[in-house]
Amino acid sequence: MLDPPKAMLDERRRLGLDGRDEMWDGVLHMVPPPGEPHQGISSELFLILAPLAKRRGLDPRMETGLFRSEHDYRIPDQLYRRPEHRSGRGAEGADLVVEIRSPGDETYEKIEFYAAAGVRELLVVHPDDRRAEVFRAVGTRLLPVQATGGVLGLETLGVELRTTAGALHLTWDDGSAQV
Repeated sequence: MLDPPKAMLDERRRLGLDGRDEMWDGVLHMVPPPGEPHQGISSELFLILAPLAKRRGLDPRMETGLFRSEHDYRIPDQLYRRPEHRSGRGAEGADLVVEIRSPGDETYEKIEFYAAAGVRELLVVHPDDRRAEVFRAVGTRLLPVQATGGVLGLETLGVELRTTAGALHLTWDDGSAQV
């Protein structure tokens, strides 16, 4: 939306509906609140990944703005940043971003932005079948990682991911879990 009416923005702010709105090169993207499948898997995944990230010196956050400028930011479902990426408005870079797919969302349209913002890895999770995709920085791009033997790796956290029988299995050096 290029020029939203001020009354609409004020109403969204008053009702608390603007918390996930994003600005894409000055263009407002009004993101609806996530549904139950999205929220459920995101919460479960965060409870598993956040302690692993902290052990690696990363700062885990949910729904925190990732900024390139005041008029160019996205709000991923999860973000794992180094201390130097912290800013008063959110993050100015990240090692890992997690996006949980929702019907009709813009996850794949954000990949270029994430690459330009210095994201090292992007994890995309599909709630319906618990399938995961990993994109990793190669030069200035985030490219899809091919699974080896059905296993994907998150280098940033030292986690292996595989989907079997409708469950996403996560394994790391001293543990495992499934969502």
